[in-house]
Amino acid sequence: MPGLRYVYAVCRPPGAPLQAQLTGIGGAPPALLHHHGLVVVVSTVPEGDFGEEALRARQGDHDWLAATTRAHQGVIDALTTVTTPLPLRPVTVFRDDSGVRTMVEAREDDFRRVLDRLEGRVEWRVQAHADRAGSGPDAPARALHERLSRHAEDSRLQPPQHAPPAAAPGRPVLDAAYLVRRADSEEFVELVRRTKAEVPGLRVHLTGPWAAYSFSGEFSGDET
Repeated sequence: MPGLRYVYAVCRPPGAPLQAQLTGIGGAPPALLHHHGLVVVVSTVPEGDFGEEALRARQGDHDWLAATTRAHQGVIDALTTVTTPLPLRPVTVFRDDSGVRTMVEAREDDFRRVLDRLEGRVEWRVQAHADRAGSGPDAPARALHERLSRHAEDSRLQPPQHAPPAAAPGRPVLDAAYLVRRADSEEFVELVRRTKAEVPGLRVHLTGPWAAYSFSGEFSGDET
Protein backbone atom coordinates (compact mmCIF):
# COMPACT_ATOMS: atom_id res chain seq x y z
CA MET A 1 0.00 0.00 0.00
CA PRO A 2 1.50 3.39 -0.97
CA GLY A 3 2.30 5.77 1.83
CA LEU A 4 1.31 9.35 2.53
CA ARG A 5 3.57 12.38 2.76
CA TYR A 6 4.07 13.68 6.30
CA VAL A 7 5.34 17.29 6.43
CA TYR A 8 7.55 18.55 9.27
CA ALA A 9 8.59 22.02 8.19
CA VAL A 10 9.34 24.47 5.40
CA CYS A 11 12.77 26.08 5.23
CA ARG A 12 15.42 27.34 2.88
CA PRO A 13 18.16 24.94 1.74
CA PRO A 14 20.13 23.89 4.83
CA GLY A 15 23.70 25.06 5.15
CA ALA A 16 24.80 21.54 6.12
CA PRO A 17 23.38 18.06 5.63
CA LEU A 18 20.99 16.59 8.17
CA GLN A 19 22.35 13.98 10.55
CA ALA A 20 22.80 10.71 8.67
CA GLN A 21 21.14 8.72 11.45
CA LEU A 22 18.16 11.09 11.83
CA THR A 23 14.77 9.39 11.78
CA GLY A 24 11.29 10.81 11.99
CA ILE A 25 7.81 9.37 12.27
CA GLY A 26 7.82 5.59 12.41
CA GLY A 27 11.60 5.48 12.09
CA ALA A 28 11.56 6.76 8.50
CA PRO A 29 14.37 9.16 7.54
CA PRO A 30 13.20 12.64 6.50
CA ALA A 31 13.68 13.75 2.90
CA LEU A 32 14.00 17.21 1.34
CA LEU A 33 11.47 18.20 -1.31
CA HIS A 34 12.73 21.26 -3.22
CA HIS A 35 10.21 23.70 -4.66
CA HIS A 36 10.93 27.21 -6.04
CA GLY A 37 13.92 27.76 -3.75
CA LEU A 38 12.12 26.48 -0.67
CA VAL A 39 12.61 23.11 0.96
CA VAL A 40 9.82 21.01 2.43
CA VAL A 41 10.99 18.39 4.92
CA VAL A 42 8.87 15.25 4.54
CA SER A 43 8.81 11.54 5.18
CA THR A 44 6.61 8.68 4.05
CA VAL A 45 4.09 7.32 6.56
CA PRO A 46 1.63 4.43 6.20
CA GLU A 47 -1.89 5.34 5.21
CA GLY A 48 -3.13 2.75 7.67
CA ASP A 49 -1.83 4.96 10.50
CA PHE A 50 -2.19 8.45 9.02
CA GLY A 51 -5.18 8.29 6.70
CA GLU A 52 -8.25 10.32 7.57
CA GLU A 53 -10.13 7.44 9.19
CA ALA A 54 -7.08 6.23 11.08
CA LEU A 55 -6.38 9.67 12.52
CA ARG A 56 -9.99 10.04 13.66
CA ALA A 57 -9.73 6.69 15.41
CA ARG A 58 -6.50 7.72 17.13
CA GLN A 59 -7.75 11.04 18.53
CA GLY A 60 -8.01 9.57 22.01
CA ASP A 61 -4.78 7.57 21.83
CA HIS A 62 -2.60 9.85 23.94
CA ASP A 63 0.42 7.54 23.92
CA TRP A 64 0.45 7.42 20.11
CA LEU A 65 -0.04 11.17 19.84
CA ALA A 66 2.77 11.82 22.33
CA ALA A 67 5.16 9.49 20.49
CA THR A 68 4.30 11.09 17.15
CA THR A 69 4.82 14.58 18.57
CA ARG A 70 8.22 13.58 20.00
CA ALA A 71 9.36 12.18 16.66
CA HIS A 72 8.11 15.33 14.91
CA GLN A 73 9.96 17.53 17.39
CA GLY A 74 13.15 15.51 16.95
CA VAL A 75 13.24 16.38 13.25
CA ILE A 76 12.53 20.05 13.98
CA ASP A 77 15.33 20.15 16.56
CA ALA A 78 17.76 18.64 14.03
CA LEU A 79 16.70 21.16 11.39
CA THR A 80 17.26 24.02 13.83
CA THR A 81 20.97 23.18 13.98
CA VAL A 82 21.47 23.59 10.21
CA THR A 83 18.81 26.09 9.08
CA THR A 84 15.85 28.19 10.23
CA PRO A 85 12.78 25.95 9.95
CA LEU A 86 9.18 27.05 9.85
CA PRO A 87 7.53 24.14 11.68
CA LEU A 88 4.15 22.90 10.57
CA ARG A 89 1.70 21.41 13.00
CA PRO A 90 2.28 17.78 13.97
CA VAL A 91 0.34 15.34 11.80
CA THR A 92 0.21 17.53 8.69
CA VAL A 93 -0.26 14.90 5.99
CA PHE A 94 -0.82 14.96 2.22
CA ARG A 95 -1.68 12.30 -0.31
CA ASP A 96 1.56 12.69 -2.28
CA ASP A 97 4.29 15.13 -3.30
CA SER A 98 1.88 16.87 -5.65
CA GLY A 99 -0.35 17.75 -2.71
CA VAL A 100 2.63 19.08 -0.80
CA ARG A 101 3.68 21.27 -3.73
CA THR A 102 0.13 22.59 -4.13
CA MET A 103 0.14 23.61 -0.46
CA VAL A 104 3.49 25.38 -0.83
CA GLU A 105 2.39 27.25 -3.96
CA ALA A 106 -0.77 28.44 -2.22
CA ARG A 107 1.19 29.80 0.76
CA GLU A 108 4.54 30.54 -0.83
CA ASP A 109 4.48 34.29 -0.18
CA ASP A 110 3.55 33.74 3.47
CA PHE A 111 6.28 31.14 3.94
CA ARG A 112 8.91 33.45 2.45
CA ARG A 113 7.77 36.43 4.52
CA VAL A 114 7.94 34.51 7.80
CA LEU A 115 11.21 32.81 6.93
CA ASP A 116 12.75 36.20 6.13
CA ARG A 117 11.68 37.43 9.56
CA LEU A 118 12.91 34.36 11.43
CA GLU A 119 16.19 33.83 9.56
CA GLY A 120 19.04 33.33 12.02
CA ARG A 121 16.72 33.51 15.04
CA VAL A 122 15.64 31.01 17.67
CA GLU A 123 13.09 30.86 20.46
CA TRP A 124 13.90 30.74 24.16
CA ARG A 125 11.19 29.87 26.69
CA VAL A 126 11.17 31.27 30.23
CA GLN A 127 8.84 30.14 32.98
CA ALA A 128 8.90 31.66 36.44
CA HIS A 129 7.28 30.54 39.67
CA ALA A 130 6.91 32.60 42.82
CA ASP A 131 7.82 31.11 46.18
CA ARG A 132 4.58 30.41 47.95
CA ALA A 133 6.00 32.02 51.06
CA GLY A 134 7.01 35.14 49.16
CA SER A 135 5.29 38.42 49.97
CA GLY A 136 5.15 40.12 46.56
CA PRO A 137 2.55 39.17 43.92
CA ASP A 138 3.61 39.34 40.26
CA ALA A 139 5.74 42.50 40.14
CA PRO A 140 9.08 40.61 40.02
CA ALA A 141 7.81 38.54 37.10
CA ARG A 142 6.78 41.67 35.18
CA ALA A 143 10.21 43.18 35.81
CA LEU A 144 11.84 39.97 34.59
CA HIS A 145 9.75 39.94 31.42
CA GLU A 146 10.46 43.61 30.68
CA ARG A 147 14.18 43.07 31.16
CA LEU A 148 14.32 40.03 28.89
CA SER A 149 12.10 41.68 26.27
CA ARG A 150 14.62 44.50 25.89
CA HIS A 151 17.21 41.91 24.84
CA ALA A 152 14.92 40.07 22.41
CA GLU A 153 13.49 41.04 19.03
CA ASP A 154 9.99 39.93 19.99
CA SER A 155 8.18 38.14 22.79
CA ARG A 156 4.95 36.27 23.43
CA LEU A 157 3.22 35.90 26.77
CA GLN A 158 1.13 32.86 27.60
CA PRO A 159 -1.22 32.55 30.58
CA PRO A 160 0.96 31.07 33.36
CA GLN A 161 -1.30 28.07 33.94
CA HIS A 162 1.06 25.21 33.18
CA ALA A 163 2.21 22.81 35.85
CA PRO A 164 5.53 24.06 37.19
CA PRO A 165 8.68 22.14 36.27
CA ALA A 166 9.89 19.79 38.97
CA ALA A 167 12.88 22.05 39.57
CA ALA A 168 10.71 25.12 40.04
CA PRO A 169 7.83 24.53 42.47
CA GLY A 170 5.58 27.40 43.44
CA ARG A 171 2.88 29.58 41.93
CA PRO A 172 3.29 30.09 38.14
CA VAL A 173 3.62 33.81 37.37
CA LEU A 174 5.34 33.96 33.96
CA ASP A 175 5.32 31.85 30.82
CA ALA A 176 6.93 33.68 27.91
CA ALA A 177 8.73 33.02 24.64
CA TYR A 178 11.49 35.28 23.33
CA LEU A 179 12.71 35.61 19.75
CA VAL A 180 16.48 36.03 19.87
CA ARG A 181 19.16 36.22 17.20
CA ARG A 182 21.15 32.99 17.31
CA ALA A 183 24.32 35.06 17.55
CA ASP A 184 22.94 36.76 20.68
CA SER A 185 21.75 33.58 22.40
CA GLU A 186 24.76 33.19 24.67
CA GLU A 187 24.27 36.73 25.93
CA PHE A 188 20.54 36.12 26.46
CA VAL A 189 21.19 32.93 28.43
CA GLU A 190 23.71 34.75 30.62
CA LEU A 191 21.17 37.52 31.23
CA VAL A 192 18.63 34.96 32.44
CA ARG A 193 21.22 33.40 34.73
CA ARG A 194 22.14 36.75 36.25
CA THR A 195 18.51 37.70 36.68
CA LYS A 196 17.74 34.45 38.48
CA ALA A 197 20.24 35.45 41.13
CA GLU A 198 19.12 39.08 41.30
CA VAL A 199 15.33 38.74 41.52
CA PRO A 200 14.29 37.39 44.94
CA GLY A 201 11.25 35.20 45.37
CA LEU A 202 11.28 33.76 41.82
CA ARG A 203 12.32 30.38 40.50
CA VAL A 204 13.20 30.78 36.80
CA HIS A 205 13.29 27.91 34.31
CA LEU A 206 14.89 28.46 30.86
CA THR A 207 14.57 26.09 27.88
CA GLY A 208 15.82 26.32 24.30
CA PRO A 209 16.98 27.14 21.79
CA TRP A 210 13.90 26.01 19.90
CA ALA A 211 12.57 26.63 16.44
CA ALA A 212 10.50 29.82 16.61
CA TYR A 213 7.12 28.13 17.09
CA SER A 214 5.60 31.07 18.94
CA PHE A 215 6.48 33.47 16.11
CA SER A 216 5.65 31.32 13.09
CA GLY A 217 1.96 32.06 12.77
CA GLU A 218 -0.60 29.37 12.02
CA PHE A 219 0.70 27.10 9.29
CA SER A 220 -0.93 23.77 8.51
CA GLY A 221 -2.17 21.94 5.46
CA ASP A 222 -5.34 20.03 4.74
CA GLU A 223 -4.87 16.43 5.77
CA THR A 224 -4.79 13.85 3.01
